[in-house]
Amino acid sequence: MKTLIIINDAPYGTEKAFNALSIANQLNKENPDVEVRIFLIADAANCAIASQITPNGYYNIERMLKLSLNKGAKVKICGSCAEARGLINLPLIEGAEISNLAELTNWVLDSDKVLTF
Repeated sequence: MKTLIIINDAPYGTEKAFNALSIANQLNKENPDVEVRIFLIADAANCAIASQITPNGYYNIERMLKLSLNKGAKVKICGSCAEARGLINLPLIEGAEISNLAELTNWVLDSDKVLTF
C-alpha cells in the first residue's frame, strides 16, 4: 500500500506540517508494509531546510522529517517552489530530493491514499 502526504504550509506558524509528519511517522511505526511518500509544495518547501533551530520544548520539523526518512519514507520537494523561495542553494535535509509536478502527478496516480495538509 502506498500513502502520499502532500504538505502545503510552512513548517512553523500553523501545525499542518507537524500534524502531517506525525501521521507519516505513526504510519511508518505501526505499518512497515505501507510506503509513505511526502511531497513538500508551496511554503512547505521550507520544511526541508537543514539545521533548523527551534526553542526548547518546541517541535522541530527537520527532526520529524529525518525520522520519516530513517523509517523509509520518500521525501520530495517541488523544485519551482523551492526556487521561488530562494532555497535551491541552501543545504537541504539529507535524503530529501528536489522534484517537480510531473513526479507529484505520478505519485498521486500511483498512491492508494492521498492526504493533504
